Amino acid sequence: MIPIFYHPGYAAPIGDNHRMPIRKFRLVAEILRNDPAADFHTPEPISLEALARVHTPEYLHAVETGEPRELAESQKFPWSPELFPAVRLTNGGLLAAAKKALTDGVACALVSGFHHACSDHGEGFCTFNGLVVTLDALKEEGLIQHGAVLDMDLHYGNGTALLAASRPHITALSIYGNDYWKNFAYLDVETIRHHDGENHFCTILPNGTDEPEMLEILERALPQILSRGKPDLIIYQAGADPYWEDPCSPLKLDHQALKNRDLRVFRFCKDHSIPVVWVLAGGYTEDVMKVVKVHVNTFEACKQVFAPISHD
Repeated sequence: MIPIFYHPGYAAPIGDNHRMPIRKFRLVAEILRNDPAADFHTPEPISLEALARVHTPEYLHAVETGEPRELAESQKFPWSPELFPAVRLTNGGLLAAAKKALTDGVACALVSGFHHACSDHGEGFCTFNGLVVTLDALKEEGLIQHGAVLDMDLHYGNGTALLAASRPHITALSIYGNDYWKNFAYLDVETIRHHDGENHFCTILPNGTDEPEMLEILERALPQILSRGKPDLIIYQAGADPYWEDPCSPLKLDHQALKNRDLRVFRFCKDHSIPVVWVLAGGYTEDVMKVVKVHVNTFEACKQVFAPISHD
């Protein structure tokens, strides 16, 4: 069984025409509920204390109250009273799934919207950086000493890199095909070059990258997760936006290529006996069901590695 943490409250009312297809959480959940390998759990909201370890009081107040509005909407979502409860639930879902992964070896949170968020503002449909919030909370509770983020969203995980720089208990690796900096996406990965730090690293997928090249790059890059010692947990951002039809993607990766990416990541985690929790990152293809298929395929890859069907 694969533990899955889902709550209908994940979806804030951002409008049907918003670029972020927030209904995808529900659509993925509806499909996976029919899979006997899916073990659904309902999470609680993240505590205010956990958020405050990462984000400033001024920013937390803005997201909760809507004032100042520019700060409350810095992640590019329209503010509403439902936004703060929704993002507390998404962060709570990841933390609960991470704790489950530590005991079961693997878990999933049907959430997204983390890696661009900075300490004092949001960016790129990311309100609070649940990746760092989760690893900080686990460290504070004594459940881990060292955690890692493997980010394979199409966009560079700028917020995670900035936050990780002051947190030696985190190792962050972003493997990306679009640069992202100061709340702006650069379609050409050569436009901005990011510098690695002592505990945050990045690897680019050049324009036109196909499946063989992507898997070769992944093979070279993954060992960086172990470069500071084996982490107690990996949080895997399984992005749907590298898909070739995504309006942001300059890559040549179809559904099978992305499923093979996921298989490689999960096998890496299993081979090294590292618990992994994964989330649904990115995905803006006009046909939302093509985004949903990427995420469902991630579950299928996870199931293939961690819950294979017995033929005995």
